[in-house]
Amino acid sequence: MFWAKKFLEEILTYISENNFSDLHLTSGRKARIRNRIGDLEEIEKIWEKKLVDFTKENVFEIIKVMLTEEDLEYFLKEKEIDFSYKIPDKDRFRVNCFFDSSGYSIAFRLITADIPTMEELGLWEWIKEMCKKQKWLILVTWPTGSWKSTNLASMIDFINKNYKKHIITIEDPIEFAFESDKSLIHQREVWAHTKSFERAIKSALREDPDVIMVGEMRDSETIKSAITLAETGHIVFSTLHTNDSVQTVDRIVDVFPSSQQAQIRMQLSQSLIWIISQRLVPRSDNKWRIAVREILVANEAVRNLILSWKTHQLYSILEVGKDNWMILMDKYLLALYAKWLITKEVVLAYARDKDSVELMIS
Repeated sequence: MFWAKKFLEEILTYISENNFSDLHLTSGRKARIRNRIGDLEEIEKIWEKKLVDFTKENVFEIIKVMLTEEDLEYFLKEKEIDFSYKIPDKDRFRVNCFFDSSGYSIAFRLITADIPTMEELGLWEWIKEMCKKQKWLILVTWPTGSWKSTNLASMIDFINKNYKKHIITIEDPIEFAFESDKSLIHQREVWAHTKSFERAIKSALREDPDVIMVGEMRDSETIKSAITLAETGHIVFSTLHTNDSVQTVDRIVDVFPSSQQAQIRMQLSQSLIWIISQRLVPRSDNKWRIAVREILVANEAVRNLILSWKTHQLYSILEVGKDNWMILMDKYLLALYAKWLITKEVVLAYARDKDSVELMIS
């Protein structure tokens, strides 16, 4: 057990100090990290240290180091578990342990101790203005590993340091750790502090919140509860796994049975303020990744299209971008390309309308 704890501290310290986003340990395979440009790479090729053999038994020993007896029992029963793990005086990690065909596997995601500011993340000044609103639903979407949680944490931290609010976060697991500043912050973790997202959201209504951050809207009950919170005078932040802002609207509506979709469209059209969709793409220097964003601002035209079942027309609204802050993903890619921050190949790889974009840069 001692070797496993020592090994875990050493390898996670290495990941933290080099700012790699992910680490994968799997029975019978070499350890891999996700490097700064987003590729998986065998850690032995860059870390001059002899690693243990990742046998099924050794990986299980590493898992046991991180789990309580109760959590270990849950893992063996359910075959997977999510939690956070912190090494002394270093960053936190979001961890998922799971069974697979080779035995056991562990996926680590680095959660830096310092929360980046919105300026550091390249978020606009107008987002600060949105944080001043008294009630709205704000969604951050895109695939895993796209800094959705980091963006949310930055916004929450901005409110915490600048406004006298009561903030409640509901997460699975807790990622960034906040310290109350001008605001009072309560962080709740599903399973550790509450039975479910839905239950915690309903309970939040009796806890005098101003701002609620829901880690992920996973099902219809959680989505419905989050929208209701926004309708009743609260700022609600949350995330979804979708490909772009328009698909986010359809995904929310499609979760519900057809008999409820008209009602949800009406509620969403009234409570939504903006959707920010984000993806990380390789920079032209190939040393790091840069955020590419699509912003859908819920102005009157957007609300009418959501309400009238015409979400497919939202792409046209994004293309025109009449709102000062609205932008289509393809236009964002082209703007980065114009500054030589990304290559033509990256633009075409991530563009939605590849033919039109290729004509523009030919």
